[in-house]
Amino acid sequence: MEGLQKRLAVLIDADNAQPKIIEAVLEEVANYGIASVKRIYGDWTSPNLKSWKELVLQYSIQPHQQFAYTSGKNATDSALIIDAMDLLYSGNLDGFCIVSSDSDFTRLSSRLRESGMTVYGFGEKKTPESFVVACDRFIYTENLRSTKEEEAPEIKRYNSNMLKQDSRLINSIRKAIEDSEDDEGWANLGTVGMIIMNAWPQFDPRNYGYSKLGELVQKIDLFEIDPRKNPGSSGRSLYIRDRRKHK
Repeated sequence: MEGLQKRLAVLIDADNAQPKIIEAVLEEVANYGIASVKRIYGDWTSPNLKSWKELVLQYSIQPHQQFAYTSGKNATDSALIIDAMDLLYSGNLDGFCIVSSDSDFTRLSSRLRESGMTVYGFGEKKTPESFVVACDRFIYTENLRSTKEEEAPEIKRYNSNMLKQDSRLINSIRKAIEDSEDDEGWANLGTVGMIIMNAWPQFDPRNYGYSKLGELVQKIDLFEIDPRKNPGSSGRSLYIRDRRKHK
C-alpha cells in the first residue's frame, strides 16, 4: 500500500455525499494514509442531513455547521474550501481527501496540488470531468463495497473482448509499458499502474469489475505477464510486456 504514513484531511460535503458510503470511503482512505482530520460540512438544522448524525459520532467526524443563508447559493462548499486552505497553511498535512460529486471543488483541488498536496477525490460516476482530472486520483464511490453484503453494489465485470475494445485502456497500458520497459520490453506492473494513474486520475481496475490491475491485464489477453521473485524476500512482483512487439 502506498503512503501509509501520510497525514490526510478528509473533508466531506454532506449536501453532496451519501451517508451509506462513508464506511467504505474511510476504509479506502486508509490505503493511502492516516485520516488525521475528519470534517463534514452542512446545515445540520436541515432534515435532509438527519441520516448523517449517527454516523458522525460513530466515525468520530467533526461536524461543521453552515447555515444556508441564501437560497440557491452553496454556503457549505464555501465553508469547506475556506477550511481546506486554513489546513493547507497549517503545514501539518500531506494530502486531502475531498468527498463530493460537485464540480465546485475543481479549483480547490488544483490549488492544493499546486502547493504540493496529494488530492484524492471520492464521488459518484456522475461527477463532472473537471473535478475528476483536478485530483491526483479519483475513486468512484460505486466501486467501494459496503461491509454489509446487502448494500454491496453490483459491478459489471468486463470480458476480454469488451476490454480489448476499450481503446483508452489499451493505449494507456501500452504507453505506460513503453515509458518504463527494460531492454527486453518488460515493465514492472506497479510502475505501469502509477504511470497510468498520473495521466488518468479516475483509472481503477474496479471500474471494469476487477480488484487488482494484474487480474485486469491478464483478462485482456494482449500482454505477457511474468511473476518474478523479489530479491531478499518471499514476495513476488509482476512484470508485463506488449505481446504484439515480442512474438
